[in-house]
Parts: sequence; structure tokens; C-alpha cells
Amino acid sequence: MTPATSVCPTTVKIDSAMKGRLQALAKAKRRTAHSLLLEAVETFMDREEKREALREQAMQAWQEYELTGLHVTHAEADEWLAKLEKGQVEEPPQCHP
Repeated sequence: MTPATSVCPTTVKIDSAMKGRLQALAKAKRRTAHSLLLEAVETFMDREEKREALREQAMQAWQEYELTGLHVTHAEADEWLAKLEKGQVEEPPQCHP
């Protein structure tokens, strides 16, 4: 978070066991419980936003396939990847109906 970023307080309700764990971890890491919670939320949000973007890309790819029928087979992709693993420079296989 940059200094120019405005902050908005929010409340998170956790049970006493989790609060104790959070406080113990904060003490062990010499950080505040607040900073650990911020990091946890940011990590979660980053991961879930990437997951959602990937899901959206997959849905767009599926819709494009349904419209065009263009694809590569598993065997074609596997053969291409095997060449890449061997260090060969190889163009990806062409899509076909």
C-alpha cells in the first residue's frame, strides 16, 4: 500500500482460538497482528483474482472453440512440449478443425 492510498477500516470477527494463534504468530515474527492480517488478505485476494482471470480466459477459450471448432489434439501438444523440454525451438502446433 502506498502512502497516497486511502485506507478504510473494516471488521473481521474471528474466534478466540484463532485470535490467540494470530497473536502468538505476530509475537514470534515480531510483527503486529494487524500487519499479518493485511498480508493474509492481500495474498488471498491476489491468488483469487489470478484464479478468476484464469477461469475467465478458459471460458473465453471454450466459447471460441464452440464457435470455430479449432483445436490441437493432446498428442500434438504433447509432441510439441516434448521438443521444448529437449531444448528445441519449435513453433506451437497450428489449430485445426
